[in-house]
Amino acid sequence: MNYNFPICRDRIRTIPEQFSWVDHRLVRDHHIELLSHEAAALYLFLVTVADCQGLSYYSDFSVCKRLTMNTATLATARICLAKAGLVVYKKPLYQVLSLGGRTVDLKKRRETGEPIAIAEIFKGLAGGTK
Repeated sequence: MNYNFPICRDRIRTIPEQFSWVDHRLVRDHHIELLSHEAAALYLFLVTVADCQGLSYYSDFSVCKRLTMNTATLATARICLAKAGLVVYKKPLYQVLSLGGRTVDLKKRRETGEPIAIAEIFKGLAGGTK
């Protein structure tokens, strides 16, 4: 079987405009809030070792050794990343995905007192967010 192609061709990672391979939207759009510490560590590892298409071929053994986690913890972290839409995995291939926009619940954020960017408010008025 040939594993030299992305699993999700429509979500190939590109370098964000800011200086970093880790897209600021990971924090700004609250993706990181969906992750356990183990999943965040796995994501950082994968972003660091992936090629220009977001592909990584590290084995479970190698990942576990480098992140000092067991295989059950790795499997749980991988599922967390997949559910968050950040990574797809088809053994032996990981693909770090481009970040899609998350729907932001403006009402909930107002209730908790969390700051809301003016762009998000306009987006909400246009029907782009809750």
